[in-house]
Amino acid sequence: GGSIRYRKIKFTTEKGKSEYMVNIPPDKRNTSGEAILIPDSIGEVMPFRYAEIHLPAKYKLTASSIKRITVTYPFNDNRYYFSSSDTLLNQVFELSKYSIKATSFLGKYVDGDRERIPYEADAYINQLSHYGVDKEFTIARATHEYLIKQPTWPTEWILQSVLIAWNDYLFTGNNESLKYYYQDLKNKTLYKIEREDGLISTKTGLVTDEILKSVYEKRIEDIVDWPPGERDGNEMNKVNTVINLFHYRAMHLMGKMAETTGNIQDTFFFFNQSRLIKQTINSKLISPVTGLYIDGEGSTHASLHPNMLAMAFGIVPQLNKQKVIDFVKSKEMACSVYGAQFLLEGLFSENEEEYAINLLTSKGKRSWYNMIYNEGSTITLEAWDHIFKPNLDWNHAWGAAPANIIPHYLMGIRPLEPGFSKILIHPQTGKIQSASISIPSIRGTIKESVFRKGNEMVIKLNIPANTTAKVLLPKGNITLNGKAVNGSDQGNTICFDNVGSGQKTFIIKQLNY
Repeated sequence: GGSIRYRKIKFTTEKGKSEYMVNIPPDKRNTSGEAILIPDSIGEVMPFRYAEIHLPAKYKLTASSIKRITVTYPFNDNRYYFSSSDTLLNQVFELSKYSIKATSFLGKYVDGDRERIPYEADAYINQLSHYGVDKEFTIARATHEYLIKQPTWPTEWILQSVLIAWNDYLFTGNNESLKYYYQDLKNKTLYKIEREDGLISTKTGLVTDEILKSVYEKRIEDIVDWPPGERDGNEMNKVNTVINLFHYRAMHLMGKMAETTGNIQDTFFFFNQSRLIKQTINSKLISPVTGLYIDGEGSTHASLHPNMLAMAFGIVPQLNKQKVIDFVKSKEMACSVYGAQFLLEGLFSENEEEYAINLLTSKGKRSWYNMIYNEGSTITLEAWDHIFKPNLDWNHAWGAAPANIIPHYLMGIRPLEPGFSKILIHPQTGKIQSASISIPSIRGTIKESVFRKGNEMVIKLNIPANTTAKVLLPKGNITLNGKAVNGSDQGNTICFDNVGSGQKTFIIKQLNY
């Protein structure tokens, strides 16, 4: 099939020679055209599940006779870790973490080995996941800046360039790239094809040659999810809800980036437009009958995708929240490995951590368990299973969402301000009895341990010097380093500073959890 490759390489033994290097010939498909080329000094590589070595009977081989040479971008395997009382969750994290390491060999994020081409959607998940498992920021920026002028065709992928740019700034605190590519990023929001109500479409005749040129494209086409069978029956309309949710998110973040780069007039424009888009989506693209987000203008069908994205991007009206949450949960994992990123973000954002953890540790066909135990993969796949995409790639980092979902949402460690000057700590570990993590930041390592015993939860934090932590917890009686902290019936917010040099440890205890 399309996903199984076989390579036979012959070499000739020579008298008196005991050491041989098997040279892998290049595959034209992934070493030409738009493919990112591997440096000549490294030579060709090929991912494989197993290798057979056939030699004449007189040659005896042992395990120590064979050496596999592995190519990766520099990666620290042991500095950053996650461990919990849930062994399957640990395995899902390790699979995703290793996937980030194994697929970094070209120095840019690519769509696995089949094509070796960067795509914005892959880069978005790869970027966040790399931030969660290693102190590495340059590949993400290099890939993003490459894709600015060598973009791919899906409408949402173009919009995700803006999301990637914001992540780069949020996690590094460095806005040089924003400033340099500011006009390109403005164009990537696709604000020039908006209707009066703020919604966009690629099928209304507004996508002119001039528009295509401004985003370095030859065509733009909506995708919703990939492969198409993973769209949960989403009806592809002229005006698609999924596309406009990404448009809203891009416009809102562009307002923030305009603000940080000193473009005041643009700041007002993008914030005002994002508010308009949000209002229009919530007034025109929510069914008055069901209260759910429909697939697009003129549609009556509601699929998982617009509803999970509305949750992830935080625009669901309070009146509709429970209906949307219940609907999303009823769908389980009715999306691709790419869509899982936004589904899990949405669930954690609405405090549905128990359900999100159930999806992370599911044993169904659409699960990371299925990749590990049923498909036998050691790197995340392009799709959940070969039955969903017969020609799937077996080394695709856009399936590695747990590498960022676990540190950033389950353990809840995210930058509140660019460059981690202010850190959010919002653990959502559900019924997991214990979990510990060490994750990188531009300011240093952040460590967190969460333990549950009966109705008590203990959080141990170690944060870098000259940072502020904001800890969000459910309601309950709380102590910080042994001293009582006032909370509220709705929940608790604790802020504390680590001023000066060196890391410090803080212990939070919560009763009646």
